[in-house]
Amino acid sequence: MCGIAAEIRFDGTQADVGALAAMTACQVHRGPDGSGLWVRERVGLGHRRLAIIDLSTAGAQPLVEPALGLSVVFNGCIYNHHELRDELGKLGHSFFSISDTEVIAKAYKQWGTDFVDHLIGMFSLVIVELDSGRTILARDRLGIKPMYLDERPGMLRVASTVPALLAAGGVDTTIDPVALSYYMSWHAVVPAPRTILKGIRKLPPATVRVIEADGSSREWVYWEPRFERDAELAGWSQADWSEALIDKLRTAVKRRMVADVPVGVLLSGGVDSSLIVGLLAEAGQSGLATYSIGFESAGGESGDEFEYSGLVAEHFGTDHHRIPIESSRLLPGIDAAVRAMSEPMVSHDCVAFHLLSQEVSKTIKVVQSGQGADEVLGGYSWYPPLAGVPRSEAAEVYADHFFDRRWDSLTKIVNRQWLPDHDAPMAFTEQRFAVPGAETAVDAALRNDTTVMLVDDPVKRVDTMTMDWGLEARVPFLDHEFVEFCGKIPPELKLADGGKGVLKRGARGHIPDAVIDRTKGYFPVPAIRQLSGPYLDRVSDALNAQAARDRDLFDRSVVDQWLAAPNDHRTELDGNALWQLALLEMWLQEHSIG
Repeated sequence: MCGIAAEIRFDGTQADVGALAAMTACQVHRGPDGSGLWVRERVGLGHRRLAIIDLSTAGAQPLVEPALGLSVVFNGCIYNHHELRDELGKLGHSFFSISDTEVIAKAYKQWGTDFVDHLIGMFSLVIVELDSGRTILARDRLGIKPMYLDERPGMLRVASTVPALLAAGGVDTTIDPVALSYYMSWHAVVPAPRTILKGIRKLPPATVRVIEADGSSREWVYWEPRFERDAELAGWSQADWSEALIDKLRTAVKRRMVADVPVGVLLSGGVDSSLIVGLLAEAGQSGLATYSIGFESAGGESGDEFEYSGLVAEHFGTDHHRIPIESSRLLPGIDAAVRAMSEPMVSHDCVAFHLLSQEVSKTIKVVQSGQGADEVLGGYSWYPPLAGVPRSEAAEVYADHFFDRRWDSLTKIVNRQWLPDHDAPMAFTEQRFAVPGAETAVDAALRNDTTVMLVDDPVKRVDTMTMDWGLEARVPFLDHEFVEFCGKIPPELKLADGGKGVLKRGARGHIPDAVIDRTKGYFPVPAIRQLSGPYLDRVSDALNAQAARDRDLFDRSVVDQWLAAPNDHRTELDGNALWQLALLEMWLQEHSIG
């Protein structure tokens, strides 16, 4: 896990070493263990290293392989790098390190752009062919690792974070109206390739882009999960599905223990993270470090899940770290989390993950986390209303139950000069739902959330907040083979038992029943959901700042009305609507944007 940077010039000039160094230095938090720069005429690469695989200097980046004619920077982890090393060795390749970066280089040399099909893991990477000047960009199948692009005539810059591109200078920081409409509709989700800024885009998940020396390029999606039934599995019982699901998850969890440093678990006390712990215990893992966090209650909402995480830790005998967060840390924690964001992220979970990661990183460098299970296995409240809905009506029903607000309401909040001339969120949703490969309305929603919402909300949130403290988070529920299997499971089995039924039933006997039978919990930060006192003051300061008034994103009468009753206005999924406005302004102001 690291931070990468690149600059490729197409206008005959040299790569800007100063800009490359600025991008690299801006990502020191993602890679506190080392840094490197490589420049060759029109191309330059930068890297900040978090040493997880091959802790020696042989694992440092950028990796330059004159014999292969390649230079590589890479962020992530290839879980099957041992198996690939053996396979490539039999094909005649020799190795000077035990790093997964070197495996990537030799896999590309052996299989060309098809090398991504051989990789199991999370990655964003840049490969430069030294002779041809061709550059290859690639991102993992579920978009776990980020890749942001600043593309202008004659030049392309690449980085793991938006602030790194901003540090290099010259970015068009105009707000993208289409992206803003997405932000206000989907809990801050802005699907690739857009970001909230016109001048910065992101490489979509599961995408390879090949850029020639003259600047021409082509890209393609190399993996798409299908949410359809498999005729060969038509006779399976519920028990068959649950047993096979647990077996697939067991493989995914085992893969994510590959490291040259210890690996812990973020344990919320929910089914997902508890099952990770249970499967590791079954595999003989002893002394496993687990971590949970808690906040003070506010507005009648509990702020911790210590009861259930403690139950699981005691049951499996883990080395459990219970981390209570004093209220005095929450307000500065909000600003620190906003500062860390590559894009504005409205979920209050961001603050929790940021504070949790700060503490966890003091004792360990790698953790597994339970993100992704709700999206691939039907754990959210907007899936049951889609059951039995005709496939042709799926997008409309989904929008009614998932969108923060529909277009008519949106146009009353956001000033018209900042909106596109059409209902972009609904148009995008209809287009995504119409793509073949999802059998039922529920399947279409699950596919959309797995490939779009998940990528640019929970996954991005976890990567950003953990990596701000040099902590690598691994997500076994997003193992691509696990996701492919989940796509085959009949939706009714997923929706059973209040959601994720097929997983809950499979989990019995592996984790305590009390965890399975509990009411669904969320990562709670009550002081943000119920704004008052200094937290409301922080929100008011952001929305009343001169920068916010000059920008004039939101109807002033709406802002004043919501500030007067800060907890009365909720999104469709019961988020705090005022916080959504304030978070965007806080992010723009923090990064000195317009």
